[in-house]
Amino acid sequence: MTSNDKCALIFGITGQDGAYLAQLLIGKGYKVVGTSRDAEMSTASNLKLLNIYSKVSLISSVPSDFHSALNAIKQTQPDEIYNLSGQSSVGLSFEQPAETLNSIALGTLNILDAIRSLNTTIKFYNAGSGECFGDTGGIPATETTAFHPCSPYAIAKAAAFWEVANYREAYGLFACSGILFNHESPLRPARFVTMKIIQGAVMAALGQREKLHLGNLSIKRDWGWAPEYVEAMWLMLQHDYADDYVIATGQSHTLEDFVKTAYAHFGLNHKDYIETNPELFRPTDLKHGVGDARKAADKLGWHAHKTMAEVVAAMADTEIARHQGKAED
Repeated sequence: MTSNDKCALIFGITGQDGAYLAQLLIGKGYKVVGTSRDAEMSTASNLKLLNIYSKVSLISSVPSDFHSALNAIKQTQPDEIYNLSGQSSVGLSFEQPAETLNSIALGTLNILDAIRSLNTTIKFYNAGSGECFGDTGGIPATETTAFHPCSPYAIAKAAAFWEVANYREAYGLFACSGILFNHESPLRPARFVTMKIIQGAVMAALGQREKLHLGNLSIKRDWGWAPEYVEAMWLMLQHDYADDYVIATGQSHTLEDFVKTAYAHFGLNHKDYIETNPELFRPTDLKHGVGDARKAADKLGWHAHKTMAEVVAAMADTEIARHQGKAED
């Protein structure tokens, strides 16, 4: 079977990763079907920004409802399923812990059980998270590093990871988890701190002097480029056997480094525009997160290419172009 014969079902297609993954798969000749909670009401703005809205089919589905997940798979009859759905904000998970656990852990379990019931030849990718490791202490986490989740989001992702492992071992499903560290793009929603910083830098570059309020600037994260990370998802399902992989750059930077880079991109000193607000600190926040993707390099031939500075530059250039375009309109 060639890519031109394949159908992919993406749960959560309207998010950052879902949109980039759809773009990648369309380019490879796949028929792509994606789900949204309410397909008729969805703006699908990310799909439109990438100019692929007309090239995908949207259906309504909520994976936390078993029959909804089952019907989506029955209707689509996919060769590959990518589960990118669920509440995706670490910060919001402290405010909505039950919804986070339900949408991620139960949603993943329902999709796995639907595959087991309908067609065990379907290949399944699950979006894991480097947050599952907790504070790595500056030591890059590998696939054998123990989990120590420190947020409701990370707890949900850890549960989903073990669900995938269990169904792979118990029922022989081709089921993989990608343990992805932070990855950004111009499609990041404004509620994420990275896009909040980019938008703050852009507004400062356009002459706005209002201070940007941020939380803990000393935390360190491993930031990569989302379009590269979705390629890793696809590669996992093309491999000879199902396995789990850490996807990361292997380089970490403080949040202040990210801020400094964003403002410096416009020739500005970030210290003139930033204020730290203790109220924005999370109940538990990881001091240092960084991953080791050597297994993905060895087994899949995958490598991260864009540096944090290049990611920031791409996001900043796109964001200021949006503002300038609006001004011209």
